[in-house]
Order: sequence, then structure tokens, then C-alpha cells
Amino acid sequence: MVDIVKAMGWNYVSTVASEGSYGEKGVEAFMQLSREAGGICIAQSLKIPHDHKQADFDKIIRQLLDTRHARAVIIFAYDEDIRGILNASKRADKVGHFLWIGSDSWGAKNSPIHQLEDAAVGAITILPKRATIAGFDAYFTSRTLENNRRNVWFAEFWEENFNCKLMSSSKKEETSRKCTGQERIGVDSKYEQEGKVQFVIDAVYAMAHALHSMQKDLCPEHSGICSEMDLAGGKKLLKYVRSVSFNGSAGTSVTFNKNGDAPGRYDLFQYQMNNNSSPGYKVIGQWMETLQLNIEEMQWPNGELEVPSSVCSKPCKTGERKKMVKGMPCCWHCEPCDGYQYQYDETSCKLCSYNMRPNPNRTACQPIPIVKLEWHSPWAVIPVFLAMLGIIATIFVMATFIRYNDTPIVRASGRELSYVLLTGIFLCYIITFLMIAKPDVAVCSFRRIFLGLGMCISYAALLTKTNRIYRIFEEGKKSVTPPKLISPTSQLAITSSLISVQLLGVFIWFGVDPPNTIIDYDEQKTIDPDRARGVLKCDITDLQIICSLGYSILLMVTCTVYAIKTRGVPENFNEAKPIGFTMYTTCIVWLAFIPIFFGTAQSAEKLYIQTTTLTISMNLSASVALGMLYMPKVYVIIFHPELNVQKRKRSFKAVVTAATMSSRLSHKTSDRPNGEAKTELCENVDPNSPATKKKYVSYNDLVI
Repeated sequence: MVDIVKAMGWNYVSTVASEGSYGEKGVEAFMQLSREAGGICIAQSLKIPHDHKQADFDKIIRQLLDTRHARAVIIFAYDEDIRGILNASKRADKVGHFLWIGSDSWGAKNSPIHQLEDAAVGAITILPKRATIAGFDAYFTSRTLENNRRNVWFAEFWEENFNCKLMSSSKKEETSRKCTGQERIGVDSKYEQEGKVQFVIDAVYAMAHALHSMQKDLCPEHSGICSEMDLAGGKKLLKYVRSVSFNGSAGTSVTFNKNGDAPGRYDLFQYQMNNNSSPGYKVIGQWMETLQLNIEEMQWPNGELEVPSSVCSKPCKTGERKKMVKGMPCCWHCEPCDGYQYQYDETSCKLCSYNMRPNPNRTACQPIPIVKLEWHSPWAVIPVFLAMLGIIATIFVMATFIRYNDTPIVRASGRELSYVLLTGIFLCYIITFLMIAKPDVAVCSFRRIFLGLGMCISYAALLTKTNRIYRIFEEGKKSVTPPKLISPTSQLAITSSLISVQLLGVFIWFGVDPPNTIIDYDEQKTIDPDRARGVLKCDITDLQIICSLGYSILLMVTCTVYAIKTRGVPENFNEAKPIGFTMYTTCIVWLAFIPIFFGTAQSAEKLYIQTTTLTISMNLSASVALGMLYMPKVYVIIFHPELNVQKRKRSFKAVVTAATMSSRLSHKTSDRPNGEAKTELCENVDPNSPATKKKYVSYNDLVI
């Protein structure tokens, strides 16, 4: 029976037994063997009491339904109890729900299922292999009340078999018909040889062979029982019984194993009832030390085609682990492996390594896809487009200045610093391509160098210009002697020294932390593993980016301060006001950049937002400087060349005097082209006056 349960794939069964040695011992043996075999759990083990009532069977059915997944029910019960159970299942309208497995007490009998055939459909029963013993039928059918008086139970059998009463004191109450004694077995009643006749005969012969062997050993010189046999006792006789070996009544050998059991030989039956064949028990296999079962020939209740299930818990789906129910190894709950976990084995989930994610069915881990900012991405297209426009504009301005290098407006702009500033603006546009390019060691190295270099060059040049203007006018208020370090060479030296600080910091950074690429799995490690991505990037942190830009921002702020201080200087003389407007606008751009850059640190789109924000901010900074400082000059050079002419030379003192008085004078815009100083103060002054006769230093083409 254990082998049948395992062959059906059932691991959750209940047992029902008639109270008494047969039923209880049978269930106990089944439970013991199922524990040894493993993989079978007993849902419930119920007993049918001796003095049972209909309510007892109804209660048993209700209890069995409490564990409705345990459809298979092992029955060790007598005929009457089997009928009671089947009747109760019918009353509960559960015909076809239970999968009965009956012991040899059920076997292939019709009496337990008479008029309950529909409730017994699909029942699997076992019966020891038997053979019809020739001659027994003739002997038994010839037995009558007269020739079988030695059997004290025969009279009771007679009443039951013929449904009559032998005497008034009979316990047979169902009928009032008197037995005549002339009834004949097999004629006046149905007769079928009992299947166990063979085993009864073999048991008698086994005892006879044992006694014979015992007599030969203990009483070799006597023809009958001797005193040694009388004193031998049951244990010694049992030893002889277990040692017998002979051919039984059916021609099969009769032997016993060390446990005293005869070799198991069973036929397996299933009660079937369909339109293709007459209802009845069909042989579906046999058991002779091993199970031989024809599952294809089996039929199931309610027309089920597949073997019905009787399991506590269905197998978990792929990617789910079993959470076992305490004390019930066949029962579990299925819990999905969630997040970045995969199914390690039946009962546990494990976390994938940091660079992996579970595959779609969560049976293993697979690498997280690697992404980078692609050229075709909208996050890259806009900065690249702006950078291309800026580069074209910068090259155009630079080419125009080179072409008209010796013209007054170019010379008045401070050619050396103008070219330095244009180089810084160009690098600000170029960094866009380095920030979007696929990271590798070379790209990361250039990023470190040029990330802050373009801005540093630009603001170093502007700072040098504004500082020079500030120093000139501050010195001019005190004396006619010009301040130091205002020549083009000095300006280039100051600018270079400011730029060298940025380069020195970058080279120290190279030495402390050589550039390399990393794959950041935390940046886009979303709650949903399917959307997780590893970001290929340079090993530059947000803080390092800000530090790299920090020096440039310091130059920018300082330049803005000088631009504010020189705001009163008339624009006739210099670029103080355009530089001021440039710096104000640039500060606004970078004030907007910082909260966006750090505010998106936890965003899944951090790579794209920060890169785009940074590049657009640098493009805008460069574009503001290019537009406000150079486009007006280019416009004059190309479209109004008549204004690009040299005016009269001025002295340093005249320039300073004009600057200090400019707040009280009106200016004629048309008389002030290209930054040449031509104020009303200078035009109306008397050359012979004492003020004009004072000694002063003259600067030809003084660039302020």
C-alpha cells in the first residue's frame, strides 16, 4: 500500500481503521513503513468504534474533509464498516472526492460496495494472490447440518447464508422464516470459494510439517509424541514453523522470512464502472516484493483523465522557495524570491552579487546590463548641438580676429588676452564631447584635465582684465604714474600663473588617484531588478567634479567682484561693463546648476541629468562670454568697417581724468567708437592752461 501511494505521487493521506487488532495493527504498520520510506505524511488517523452508529461515520467524513487536500484514504476495515464509510460519503455529497485504498479485507468483494458502486468508483484494493483449490467446492457444498456437527459456528453460518431461523432462541431477527435443514449450499444460496482457503490449507500444512520435523528431531525412536515434545514449548515449535519449506496447495512454495512473514504476493484491483465494460473489479497490477502497476489502465472518479492529486502542497513555481510547515514535512507555503534574490534551492533564496541580477525565472543570476550616455540620446543631442554651434561661432570669431588682427578694434580689445579667452571658450565647448564619449582611461584623463581648464582659462583672462582696469583707475586717482604689470606680457604672465594653479591641482590628482573607469551598479539599482543598469563612468565623484570646478568658480566670483568695482568706469574706455554683464549672467547660470547637480544625486537618471546639466551650463557660460564680449566687435568689423579706425593718441593722465569726471558729463555715443576715449572734458580743455602744461607720460594706443 505504501508503494501504491508513492507510485501515484501522493504524499498526503489519511487512514481509517476499524477498532480492533486487524484495523489498528494494519494502520500502525502502514504508518511505520511510510515513515521509513519517507515522503508520505499522515493528515489524519481515524478509528471506527465497535458499537458504531450512523453519526460516527458522518463525523469521520467531516473530519476527513477538514484536510480536503488529503483525498487518498487508507482503509483497514471490515465489510460493514466499509459500507458505512461509503454511505456517509454519499450522504455528504462527496462521491468521487475520496480516493479509497482498501486492504485485503476489502479485496475484490462485492458485499462492501453493494448498491454503493458509485461511491466506490476508483477504489484501489489489494488481495493476496489466490488460487481456487480443486475439490474444496465439492466438499464445502456437500456440508449440511447433519454431516458437519463438529463445527460449532456452522449453524450460525447456515442461518446467515439462507436467511432463516433454526430455533426460536436464534438471534436472527431480520426474518421469521424457519430453516428446514434441507437447504443446499450453492443451490439455495450464492456460493463463491473464499479467497483465503488456499492460505488456511497451507497454514495447516505448515503446522503439520513443523510438527513432523520436530518429532523427527526430538523423538527419533518413537512413532508419536514423546515427552521431549511435550516439554519443548511454543517458542521451539515456532522455530520449526519458520523453517518449513514445501509446495503449497496452489503449487507455490511456502516459506517464512526472519520476521515470520510469508512472501508477499498480491493482486491489485480497481473498481471501475464505465460504458466500455461491465462494472466490477479490474486487475491493474501485482506486488511481488516490488510493485508492478499499469497506471494507463486505471480509471478515476468524475471522469478525471489524469491521476488525481492527494498532496498537502503543490510544487512551488520556479523562482519560489518552500516555507515548511512545522511538524509536517509534506506541507509548505510558497514564497517568491523577491528583489535581487534567486532560488538557491527548494527552501532558500540567495542574494545575487552586486553586479548581477536574477534571471527572468529567478533560478540563477545574470550580469546587469551596462549603459553609458549614448550619442543618440536626447540627453546628449541637445548639449552636442549647442556645443557644435558654439565651436563654429568661436572658430568664426577667432578667424575674424586673426584676419583683422592689426585693426584698431582688435588691438583695443587686448589681442593676447582675447586669444587666451577664446581658447578657454573653445575648451568649454570641447568638454561636452569628452563628457559624452565612452569612458576609458584616455577619455577619463582628458576629462580631468579639461573639465575645469576651459573655465579656468576663460575666467583667468577675464579676471586679469578686470583687475588691470581696477588697478589703473585706482592708481590714476593718486598719481600720474601707471601701475605695474599692465603690459600685454605681464597680463599673459598673470593669466598663465592663474591657470598653472589649476593644472598643478590636476597633476596632483593624477598622482594621488590615477584615472580609471568604473561600473557603478548603485546609481541605477532600481527596486525592480529588470530595470537595473550598471553605469560605465570615470572614477570621478560628484565632490571631485565640484572641486575641479571650484577653482574656476573662485576665479569667476573674484572676477565678478572686480566687475562690480569697475562698474562706474565708462564703457568708452574698456570692456568693464560687458565683462560685468557676462559675469552676472554666468553666476546665475552656475547658481542654477549647483542645486540641479546635487538635487539629482539619488535619481535613477543621475548620469544623464548631471552630465547634461554640466555640459549645458558650461556651454551657456562660454556662449554668454562669446556673445557679450566678441559678437559686438565682430559685428563692427564685418558690417561697419568705417568705425574700425584709429583715433588720436591719449595720455594716461587724460584717460584717468576723463574717467573720474565721466559721472558728471554727458557722452556722445557716435563719437566713442571702438573704446576710443573722446569726452567733452578732453575736447574743451585749453592746451595752454596750467593743467595741460604739467608733465605726463604718454601711452600710444593705451588699451584699458
